[in-house]
Amino acid sequence: MRSRLRSVAAVGLSFLIIGVLGRAVEAQSPPVLEVSLEGAAITGAPLHLQIGVTGVAEGIETPVEIRVDGQPVETLELGAGSHSVKVEAETTYGHHVVEAHATGAEKAETSVSVLPGWTSVLPPLIAICLALVFKDVLISLFLGILSGAFLLFGWAPWTALARTIDTLIAPTMTDFDRARILIFTTLLGGMVGLITKSAGTQGIVNRVAKIATNARRGQLATWIMGVLVFFDDYANTLIVGPTMRPITDRLRISREKLAYIVDSTAAPIASIIPISTWIGFEVGLIEASFSQLGLEYNAYTTFIASIAYRFYPIFALVLGFTIAYTCRDFGPMLKAERRASDTGKVIAEGDVPLADYDNEIAEPPEGAPRRARNALLPILTVIIITIGGLFASGREGIDRADYTSGLAWLRDVFSNADSYSALLWASLSGVIVALLLAVLQKILTVRVATGAMVNGFKSMLMALVVLILAWSIGEVCGQLHTADYVVGLTRGILSPQLLPALVFFLSAATAFATGTSWGTMGILMPLVIPISHGLALDAGFAMDGRAFYVLLLGTISSVLAGSVWGDHCSPISDTTILSSMASGCDHIAHVRTQMPYALAAGFLGVLVGDLPTAYGMSPWIAILVGSAVIIGFVRWRGKRSDWAG
Repeated sequence: MRSRLRSVAAVGLSFLIIGVLGRAVEAQSPPVLEVSLEGAAITGAPLHLQIGVTGVAEGIETPVEIRVDGQPVETLELGAGSHSVKVEAETTYGHHVVEAHATGAEKAETSVSVLPGWTSVLPPLIAICLALVFKDVLISLFLGILSGAFLLFGWAPWTALARTIDTLIAPTMTDFDRARILIFTTLLGGMVGLITKSAGTQGIVNRVAKIATNARRGQLATWIMGVLVFFDDYANTLIVGPTMRPITDRLRISREKLAYIVDSTAAPIASIIPISTWIGFEVGLIEASFSQLGLEYNAYTTFIASIAYRFYPIFALVLGFTIAYTCRDFGPMLKAERRASDTGKVIAEGDVPLADYDNEIAEPPEGAPRRARNALLPILTVIIITIGGLFASGREGIDRADYTSGLAWLRDVFSNADSYSALLWASLSGVIVALLLAVLQKILTVRVATGAMVNGFKSMLMALVVLILAWSIGEVCGQLHTADYVVGLTRGILSPQLLPALVFFLSAATAFATGTSWGTMGILMPLVIPISHGLALDAGFAMDGRAFYVLLLGTISSVLAGSVWGDHCSPISDTTILSSMASGCDHIAHVRTQMPYALAAGFLGVLVGDLPTAYGMSPWIAILVGSAVIIGFVRWRGKRSDWAG
């Protein structure tokens, strides 16, 4: 028995010794290296390399030396696996050889063709310039992507065209989170189509219109309706304008003033409300950039946090309310209001109003009851399900007992939430509720309701195509390392705190010239978020610090705010044109009278908001100060239309 036990122990000891020796041999064996280039190589930016290390034990790191044309540039400590690394190397235009060396290992090398750094900004620059020339964001974005394909895959036209579709555009739709954004945006469009066709939005409008008994109440009622119809800027414009036009005409309010109030509430309110047709588009752009940079921030909660930094939309709403409440105006609008008040001519002589927008497809059936609940219930459903879904998905894995503060617990719950799933649940629930309300009350037949829902889906097609192309040009900018190049140019020159203000002006100019806020966001967002990230790191901001996050929020909000400003003011903007059409106003008269108000709110947003908050001031203080300035200025410089003096 004892001899048998001794034999078993000897065998076990032998296996243990063999295992230890095997691990020692494995740990001492030379690694096997692979090296390849990620994306393109450009002058003035680090080399982005993919380095594979095999043949070493898990947990063991080995020094890997990177050489360019035989010259050592950096040594990295790498373990087993594939690693994405940035290597600072002075490379010139032309061909170079990049090598990876490790002790005892055979060297790995790859040939790299380095492009001039300025070529990395060509795709977004081409997209912006073509949008300015052709006024078509789809063609501009596509040609910007195609130019990136030429740089990335050689100058063969057919190869570049093929890679544009199969490598740069198609993969953007296969990402799970992006697919959910596309579905959410489509479903929300279907809900808007249903509640419009079932006369639910008209019911909301009719309720608010009851308070319009004089010029002040008429303007306030228009402003309130513009705020209440927050879920879509097109729906806002095409519902509020035609409904209030007979009322404001009776109250001797000029068509220019009606068009201004309609326009100044449509895009501004839709862009800052967390439940609107804009949210999927905006969150999708933010998420794509975060994913590209490897940032751990939640795109939805970042969107929510950025609302307080969107100074132009907020100040545009405050200014619109102040103008309506005080009945005071300045600039060309004062002249228009005095004309309407004194003579009853709501349209100036010689002005030609645009034809009213006639959407027969969305027109409710004759005799359909105008019930506000048919719009309010689906909207409330979306809001409640979104909040509930965020809470339900975010609380998984977070124990309430680990927190002394309920507020801190809720913050982490919502930060941990699966926002895309919550938005999907909410939008589907909203569509179902809107459909059931229309059918069960016999306002619409099942067939007509289904058609209205499908027409709502169709209304979002342009947004979906722009979003997909925006994701694609973001991929191009990522592979060309555009942000790295721009950061390198501005290193030591551009203060990170100035970036939000500069981005606002760039975004505003682009949107003004192109007439599209969504197209502007699609072009600029994939470019400026990486630039913000690079400038912050270059300035020494900690990735998890408040200064870094505030700069990120300021940059994101400036793209969105500037886009709304340009879209608000541009004579070729779809919402500006629709505002003129829906209000029965001469288009140039609308643009001319609205411009001073938009310029005032825009510059105030930069001076009081973007610049001070970038240096640490609370955005809420900026909003309060800016609102006080607006109220004081209107009361100081504004004059009443019925006041002779």
